Amino acid sequence: MDLAGPLWPHPTPLQIQARVNILVDRYLSVEHLCDRLNDLPHQFNHPTARSWPTIDWKKISLTHVMGIAPETFLRILVGIINTELPIRGYSQTSRQYLTSIHPGLAHFVGGQVNDQGGLVEKGLWEQEEQRHGPALIKVYRQLGGAEPIIEPHVPRAYHPSNHPYDDLYRHGLHRVATEYSATCLYLWLMAHSTGPLQQVFSELAKDEINHMTKFWGFGVWLFPEENRGEMVRRVIRTQLLRVCPGPWHLSPDMETNDNDRRFMPRMLHTLQRMRNELAWSHWSWFHRLEFVYTFLRVMSRLKTWNQTLTSDTLCQLFGPTPSTQCCGGIQPR
Repeated sequence: MDLAGPLWPHPTPLQIQARVNILVDRYLSVEHLCDRLNDLPHQFNHPTARSWPTIDWKKISLTHVMGIAPETFLRILVGIINTELPIRGYSQTSRQYLTSIHPGLAHFVGGQVNDQGGLVEKGLWEQEEQRHGPALIKVYRQLGGAEPIIEPHVPRAYHPSNHPYDDLYRHGLHRVATEYSATCLYLWLMAHSTGPLQQVFSELAKDEINHMTKFWGFGVWLFPEENRGEMVRRVIRTQLLRVCPGPWHLSPDMETNDNDRRFMPRMLHTLQRMRNELAWSHWSWFHRLEFVYTFLRVMSRLKTWNQTLTSDTLCQLFGPTPSTQCCGGIQPR
């Protein structure tokens, strides 16, 4: 059974949009997003990696790709592999930003290190994310009949300032934006695939949705109520920059405070790198429009879910918000 509804060998953009709608309803229901966030406190104390079902890797073939040229599809796979592989670097950078503020989430993301800085226990986030690169390499081998030429991305290192909450706020926005981007990409690839290939993308999407939801909800709890709209605005803006290159960063209302001025150059660099990694110049305009549509549909659902994240609900999950100065002088609630 196809996970995205009716199949067409050469789907039109409207047919892909219909498949995306089915996938968003299936994988991003408000109830499911609430469940994934509610799971986070349990994972602090009893970390358990989500298991994948059995996948028949040998049956994956190019016949499972719909509406994307094989060479473009393989280029996209290589770009995703390059981004997914250096998970250790991502996890340790995030752990360092989190350790002084919330040791529980720091352990969830980056595990535990000894006094010399050596890793002695992987974090659950790293355990789940580290499956992605090898899974995609298997897919590439099946579809391309050869090993992918890999040039893994070098993760940005930990660069603290004297304001750890500001540091974490910017880093956290970047992490939410990348998880959101990965969610949208895997859903879009699911809309263009079927069979065991689609099953692989579904497992990747489930992981990304799970992590995105946890980081988003935790961020809403940790940072003030006044920043909710700003977080949504920034994530939307960064994705517009990703899929619609243009002079967004030159608009005066885009950089309203020091966080904007420090956050946007790093994000612009990341977005340009991702466009290169995903072979954006080889995408048709139809594919780009489908991708934009996927971003908008997912964000619409996240905004609906975000409205359920009341102060009382979040305090029941995580306790009182730490009363520490952050983000331009605004106190967490």
